[in-house]
Amino acid sequence: MCCPQLRTLVFGAWLLGYVAFLLSIRRMWTGKSVRSPLVRSLLMSMVTENDAAAAETQEWYRCSPELLGESVRPVFVQSHLDSDTKAFLKRSGEKFLGRGSMFVFSEEQFHRLLGIGPDWRADRLLDLGAGDGGVTEVMGAHFREVYATEVSLPMRWHLQRRNYKLLGIDEWQQTGFQYDVVSCLNLLDRCDDPLHLLRDIRLSLVPSTGRLILAAVLPFQPYVEVGGRWQRPKEHIKVTGKMWEEQVTNLSNEVFQRAGFEVEAVTRLPYLCEGDMYNDYYVLDDAVFVLKASEDKST
Repeated sequence: MCCPQLRTLVFGAWLLGYVAFLLSIRRMWTGKSVRSPLVRSLLMSMVTENDAAAAETQEWYRCSPELLGESVRPVFVQSHLDSDTKAFLKRSGEKFLGRGSMFVFSEEQFHRLLGIGPDWRADRLLDLGAGDGGVTEVMGAHFREVYATEVSLPMRWHLQRRNYKLLGIDEWQQTGFQYDVVSCLNLLDRCDDPLHLLRDIRLSLVPSTGRLILAAVLPFQPYVEVGGRWQRPKEHIKVTGKMWEEQVTNLSNEVFQRAGFEVEAVTRLPYLCEGDMYNDYYVLDDAVFVLKASEDKST
């Protein structure tokens, strides 16, 4: 007779312990990864409407503007967890194995950064290192022609399926035309000659109106893969500062100015990538800049 009661007590104790465990790890929502789809779905179900305001100031998007340099502080754009980002996280959790799709910014975030509306149109977009084209698609609807580069053969196949015009990594600078927008997302720290890349991009932009959208993972740790081994790039960029705000300021004032750019807008966003059988997704800390060519920089 006591067995059912004992089982009930044991189950109740286990349930209370499990709920306490979930509460203790709620901070994983803003951590590097949420490992179990079950845990993540339970965590999501625990997020109430009262948590909506707190989501806008969570760690993924947190910035202390007073710690930014004077040249950067006025152009900082505060971002938040929006519906497109939530949808990507939900899709990642529902897939058993992702194909490594990336998410850098939503359509709304793209509009805010560039200061454009849904009906804005231009001629040419170039997405350098476009991956499978997921982020390219967010931008591509605004352009008459969409060009992309990518070294991964499987990812090139995805880009061709989306009907983007593929260019070689040594070809995009020599097409004879210029681009209204060039995106260089999380590529600067994996490039052997990043300053040369920035100078090439500057020359490839439409004068005056052309813009570069550049995302950089912070802290900035540049490495390139050569023959299956990771090594320091030939052209090493040293970014000083321990905090996100300090590194953003140093990138803006030293690296970008040196390459002939000035910052028009910057925001803090999570760089999300679909995970594997062990993780729903992975997340890194991104600074996303909109850069325009400096008027006083000779070409």
